[in-house]
Amino acid sequence: MSRAVRFYETGGPEVLRLEDLADDALRDGEVRLRILAFGLNRSECQLRDGSYPMMGARFPTRLGREACGIVEEVAANAPADLVGRRVTTIPKVVDVQRYGVYGERAIVPLAALAPWPEPLDPIGATAVWQQYLTAYGPLVELGRLEAGQWVLVTAAASSVGHAALQIVNALGGQAIATTRDAAKAAHLRAAGAAHVIVVGADTDIAAEAMKITGDAGVSLVLDPVAGPGLERLAAAAAPGATIFLYGQLDPTPAPFPVVPVLRKGLAFRGYTLWEIVLDEALLARAQDWILTRIADGTLRPKIDRVFELDEIVEAHRYMESNRQMGKIVVRVDRDAAGARNATGERP
Repeated sequence: MSRAVRFYETGGPEVLRLEDLADDALRDGEVRLRILAFGLNRSECQLRDGSYPMMGARFPTRLGREACGIVEEVAANAPADLVGRRVTTIPKVVDVQRYGVYGERAIVPLAALAPWPEPLDPIGATAVWQQYLTAYGPLVELGRLEAGQWVLVTAAASSVGHAALQIVNALGGQAIATTRDAAKAAHLRAAGAAHVIVVGADTDIAAEAMKITGDAGVSLVLDPVAGPGLERLAAAAAPGATIFLYGQLDPTPAPFPVVPVLRKGLAFRGYTLWEIVLDEALLARAQDWILTRIADGTLRPKIDRVFELDEIVEAHRYMESNRQMGKIVVRVDRDAAGARNATGERP
């Protein structure tokens, strides 16, 4: 028996239950992990409340795709030398009902295992793949960001936003971050933003971006918001720019900005990390790129707050409050309790 988080209906954070469950038998191609910590992601809140556009839940269901742990058991057809090894999980599984990692133990397919990102501790190691793979695709693999180019990162205080700022700097670009919270502006500058636009009711993001770039506009945009704000993003873009949409935090209908798209030859591009994680060649290239830069300190996960497993409801409430600046992690095992996080501070 081990404790796991499940829910039986969509709704607010209060639908999450921490239950004692019998450990299921392994199937071919699976391993059992003793979870040290797991990361929270916005898509999990959306799956829980029923608004996630990619899939629905079958009840009761577990939750979560991103964790670190120690391999306790392997299926008969899996490499026996995995037992005892520290690993992380790539968020590439669809069936969270079976493979959800919110809990003390989790079954994970071999294909979802990834190397431990040295020299990170369990808290930092949990905060790697979802955020860096999401930012890697538009900036490195698809956007081909070049040194000196301007990048607009909206809702930049998120974990993906932090990852994007770091990657932009690693590639020699210049990042403009947006936030609706003036208190986060100094933090975003310290995190790597060359400029920060605090978005209020009367803020013209396009005018601010043009002022910052000397009327050149931004070459790439990373936007998880969508909604009517797409018009301002198009107005802020340079000729030939690409606007990557990787979420829909604003469900309001988004009018398509036909005129600036035609005048500037803009490209709107939908993107999710599934493009990377479901393509083995792309995933291998992305992992190597990210692991190399974590090892040399170029990329450094930013941990906002660490919760305990029995605080999972509070952790989801905190994520939905939009107060976080970086990654929210839930610590599960005592092996992770005294470890220092990736910023060098005790979580």
